[in-house]
Order: sequence, then C-alpha cells, then structure tokens
Amino acid sequence: MIRDIVAQGVKSGWQVHDAARLAGDRHVEADVVVIGTGAGGGTAAEILSHAGLHVVLVEEGPLRSSSDFHMLEREAYPQLYQESAGRRTKDKSITILQGRCVGGSTTVNWTSSFRTPPQTLQYWREHFGARDFGEADLAPWFEHMEKRLNVHPWLTPNENNSLLREGAAKLGIPTKPIPRNVKGCWNLGYCGMGCPTNAKQSMLVTTIPAALQRGAQLYHRARAERFTFDGTNITALRCRAMQADGITPSPHTITIHARHYVLAGGAIGSPAVLLRSGLPDPYQRAGKRTFLHPTLISAATMPEPVKGYSGAPQSIYSDHFLRTQPIDGPVGYKLEVPPLHPVLMSTSLVGFGKEHADLMASASNVQVIIALLRDGFNAQSAGGRVELKGDGTPVLDYPLTPYLWDGARRALRTMAKIQFAAGAKTVFPIHENAQPYPTLKAALAAIDGFPMDILRMRVFSAHVMGGCGMGEDPKTSVVDSYGSHHHVGNLSVFDGSIFPTSLGVNPQLSIYAITARNATRLVKRLT
Repeated sequence: MIRDIVAQGVKSGWQVHDAARLAGDRHVEADVVVIGTGAGGGTAAEILSHAGLHVVLVEEGPLRSSSDFHMLEREAYPQLYQESAGRRTKDKSITILQGRCVGGSTTVNWTSSFRTPPQTLQYWREHFGARDFGEADLAPWFEHMEKRLNVHPWLTPNENNSLLREGAAKLGIPTKPIPRNVKGCWNLGYCGMGCPTNAKQSMLVTTIPAALQRGAQLYHRARAERFTFDGTNITALRCRAMQADGITPSPHTITIHARHYVLAGGAIGSPAVLLRSGLPDPYQRAGKRTFLHPTLISAATMPEPVKGYSGAPQSIYSDHFLRTQPIDGPVGYKLEVPPLHPVLMSTSLVGFGKEHADLMASASNVQVIIALLRDGFNAQSAGGRVELKGDGTPVLDYPLTPYLWDGARRALRTMAKIQFAAGAKTVFPIHENAQPYPTLKAALAAIDGFPMDILRMRVFSAHVMGGCGMGEDPKTSVVDSYGSHHHVGNLSVFDGSIFPTSLGVNPQLSIYAITARNATRLVKRLT
C-alpha cells in the first residue's frame, strides 16, 4: 500500500489550515509569508524554514495528496487546475493548463526537467542586465535541485514518444531523452492527474513536507488578495478564505503580518497580486511581458496501437528547431509529445459529429506531437499582459502576431513530416479547417493554405513566464536579478514571473534552481 506522506504528516500535527473551514477572521504573525506553493514557493519555503525562520505558506487551491489521486480526469481537472483546466487568454485563443492546488503545477505537470538554455541566459545578460546569470553561476544550483528532486533522463519511452524519435531519426533530426523528477516511477502515465504513488518529486511530497516538519504553517483554499503598504515596506497581507468549491469567496479573511513577503503565485497570479495591491510601479511594468510557449498540435493515426495514455507522458524531445536560426530570428520551436487521455484528447482535437467520433474511436492508434514556440526574443514578440477583470481576478491578454503564426505554420509542416516518416496512415493538424490527410504532399499543401486566425488554429500552453521581469534597471523590470522588488523593501518574487522572456524549455527546473539561489541569499539578509 502506498504511504500518503501528506495525510500522515497532517495526522502527526503539521500546522495545516483549510480556510474553507474558518468560522471567523484570523490574524497570523510570521517571519516570512510565501504566497503560492508551486516550484518557487515550495523551494523557498524549504530553504527559509531550514534557516530557522517561521514561514507561513498561502495557497489558493486545495490540499490534495496521493490518496485523492484516482487517475480520473473528471476529478483531477476541477480539483487541481486553474479554472478546471479551462483557463484561456482574454480573446479565448489560447488554452492554458496551470495548477491550482498545494504544490501548484508541480503536482500536475508531466515531470520534464530542463536547465535554462545557455543562449537564453546570455540573452538575459545582454538585453536585461541580469546579474550573475552565467551558465557557471547557476550550475551549482541546478546540480543541487537535480539531486534534491532526483532528476535524471528517462530511458524507457512509451510508443508515443518512441515514434517521435523514430520519425525524426529517419529525417536526420536529432532527439534526446528527457530528464524527469521522479523516484521509483511506476510508469503509469497519469502524471497530469496527480501522482498516486508519490513517485513524482513535486513540491507536494518534497519541499513542502520538509517545511511543515520544521514548523511552517500552511493555509490552503486562501486567496492572497492584496498587500498593505506604508510607503516603504509591506505591513500585512490580506487573504480571502475560499469556500469548499474553491471558487466562491468566503466572508472570512486571514491577515498575516511578517518581516518579509515572498510572492510565488505564478506568472499570472503574482502580477495580479501586485496590481490589486497598487504597489509602486512608476514605469508600469507589472504584468507586462508575460510569456507563454504557444503550443501547436499534430495528430497522426498509426497502423499499430500507440496507447499514448500509458507510460511516461514525456520522455523524448528535440530542440533542433530552436537552433536552426538566431535566437532573435524567426521563432524557434521545441518538439515533445503529450499524454493522450480521453478528456484532454477530445477537447483538444477539432471536428464535429462523425468526424470527431471516428478520430476518438481510433484513440489507441493516435500519436501526437506538440511544438512549443519560443517567444520573447524578437521585437515582434512582446508577449502578453496580465489584466484584472471586474471582480479582481486576472486574465492574460496575449495577441498572436504574424511572427508567431509563421512559426506555427513551420512547426505544423515539421510535425507532419516526422509523423509520416514514422509510418503514419494519416496526419491531422489541429486546425479547424483540417481533415485527416493520407499523404505528406496533401498535408503540406493544406498546412500552407490554412488561414492563421485565432480560434481556427488551436493553440495551447502549460508554461507561463514573465510579468514581473527581472533586471537591474527599474525602468524595464519589476525586480532585480535576485528577485527583490525595486520599489518595496521587504518583497521578493520567487517564481517564473521574473523571467524576462520565455525559456524555450519546460520551466520547472529553472524556477527551482533560480529560486534556490535567490532564497539562499534572502536567508543571509534576514538572519
């Protein structure tokens, strides 16, 4: 029987509070408040609590653990994801998969763990003045977090991943195995619904339990609404308790007073807290230059079963098309594959009626490749902007520019070539005008003719970055190179929102390593 680490810890006396159960307002004192429990918040909480600081963690989503993970999409998406896995950009053109639970997206991601590419670090140094961001500067922090979270290449790909490798090899396109943060993985393939075996080394089963074991407190189903500011420093954080549905605010509040405040709510959530709080922002940088990896999909029907729902979701990748042009040239893209579970698959595919039903009937034989566009390195790719809706909740306005559409068309062509090289019977680019194409010639002709419009081309992303960009110039950044806010003395931002561009790789390991560096520096300052 699998031991539920979290349930046992709560039973042993961890200070865990479900805000949905509060009967009245609450006031809390701490050395440090950490807002968000994902890659940044979880890493920071462990380091700060290890130094003897009293840490309070605040999480908008619920606390769920291995006993709650039943490998069922109908349960996982409403419980563990922002907007039930239906979060979209302002014009509805991009679907964003983002965690909303204790552990954040680390609880539900597909475990891919890459270091920040050297060319990305160089670009940050040259264009944003990022300090101490050389490859050698960060190497010890990457090594530390890779050891902490058991990151290593996964050498047993499932058929879905193997077909990417085989098709690419026939075309001379190099691929590599993906490093994953797992320990004793059962290779079930249901990583996106929470790991029922605790093999995924997410914040839920690593850093957060370590922090709670050292006396940290956790308030979950508590939305961080705004800071109180005295002109120099933050004096309090006001949180709104959420009801059990996780959507409806409760009448009760939690007010937390601390020496220091760490914002780690993600690249949509963190800018939203700054905007709601009205903190000093003389150059109007908060929420600007928020980036995704806009992601395109190509499906193929194979002659033999693929069973893309089984086995490690992502284990083979190619970054060849990130290297075929300058970083600030035409948009490059990274190739990976996703898991193929029925709800995720059916809502991602296009078509209606019999056409859609026929494709789903052959689901076991479907292979899918995704292309992640690297945004933010060109004057024509300024990313998006986080805004507040009337109720104070955030929305991301993310224009899809001709620059990105050009990359999308090139990516679809590449994926079709790989899938036919791997033996596909038909290829189905995920565009509203598409149909299954039996030959490469027919597929390429169709792709070249697709109108590149929002809502016609299906675009997704699971990676949100930027919005509180770092740099040494307050005119162009929100925080400095170590995450300290330029205009607020006791506020740090420790998550992917500090990235001044997208990465070109899955972001979790970059957040772990950079946060470990920055939080360790903060410990020296506070102690």
